Amino acid sequence: MLAEEIRDYCLTKKGVRESFPFDAETLVFKVGGKMFLLIPLEKQPAQFSAKAEPDYSVELRERFPQITGAYHMNKLHWNSVVCDGLKKDLILKLIDDSYELVFKSLTRKMQQDVLNSL
Repeated sequence: MLAEEIRDYCLTKKGVRESFPFDAETLVFKVGGKMFLLIPLEKQPAQFSAKAEPDYSVELRERFPQITGAYHMNKLHWNSVVCDGLKKDLILKLIDDSYELVFKSLTRKMQQDVLNSL
């Protein structure tokens, strides 16, 4: 997948906002003000960092050499994913899982605000 495809997919999710809070090259996606995905736009092939359950992260890293602990992030919870060689359905699942993890961590009021947005 290309970075633009990942961006488009992230923006289909309820309450997602995008910004460049760190630098002009790292696109960040948030739900409820919390990050769930980062894309370094200058990297080729496309890659991103996303949250995952710690046990699932271990499994992913053992199965796929393209998935490692995310640079500058808590490696227990964040994975770096190089898209080259991974199936699109796995990439979309990783994005979905990250979004859901962050969404579930929001307060009930914030979850309602996100669901009622747009």
